[in-house]
Amino acid sequence: MILVYKNANIFYTDQGKGTAIVLIHGFLENATMWDEIVPQLTKKNRVITIDLLGHGKSDCLGYVHSMELFAETVEAVLKHVRIRKCILVGHSLGGYISLAFAKKNPHKIKGLCLMNSTSNPDDEDRKKLRIRANKMVQNSFESMVKMAVSNLFHQDNLIKFKNEIAIVKKEALQTSLQGYIAANEGMKNRLNTNHVLTDNSFKKLIIIGEKDPVLDCNTSLEEAKKTNSQFVVFPDGHMSHIENIDELKVALKEFVKSI
Repeated sequence: MILVYKNANIFYTDQGKGTAIVLIHGFLENATMWDEIVPQLTKKNRVITIDLLGHGKSDCLGYVHSMELFAETVEAVLKHVRIRKCILVGHSLGGYISLAFAKKNPHKIKGLCLMNSTSNPDDEDRKKLRIRANKMVQNSFESMVKMAVSNLFHQDNLIKFKNEIAIVKKEALQTSLQGYIAANEGMKNRLNTNHVLTDNSFKKLIIIGEKDPVLDCNTSLEEAKKTNSQFVVFPDGHMSHIENIDELKVALKEFVKSI
């Protein structure tokens, strides 16, 4: 389905009945990343998936997609489908957006799951990497996107999940060049949102990859303890919905059930 927000088409899906669960994908992904998860969750819940600005079938809205702007579009979809309270599950970039949404609308949150994500801001090295990537991608979009996808998996899994990675790369290439740059700019500029976790009483879960090449496991564990968030640690990388799909299904099912 399509919602027009500020003259931009926002694609979303709406399935099932019950407690509303909103699944928010990561950078260079789209709603299809949840295809293995949705059938399980819709057995007892209403599940919304959204293509973020500049990703999948959704348009861009300017040249910087801040976390707050992304969150506005999520809010617009939820208002459109008349959802007042929900459980948010955000993968990577989707987690940053979930935090921005929760900061503005804490009363609308029943639970928040950061999946391979963090409430910490980018450090200086990560900011420099994003600046460099945004320059390079303008000349070599396809190769940069494919490399970025490969870098999200633990190295030992590149052969094991060869077919799945090929599909992820194909979906990633649906992201527009403008969408790539605008999201990277937004992520680079985002602020520390530890307080969103510490200051609110809704249920919180952080899903951590022990060998995540993007987010250091020990730093994530410290964050979970500092923000009084529940956490689970999976044995692999940044792409838990592929590398640790069985463990993820169990963790999400238990988290939803606990709310």
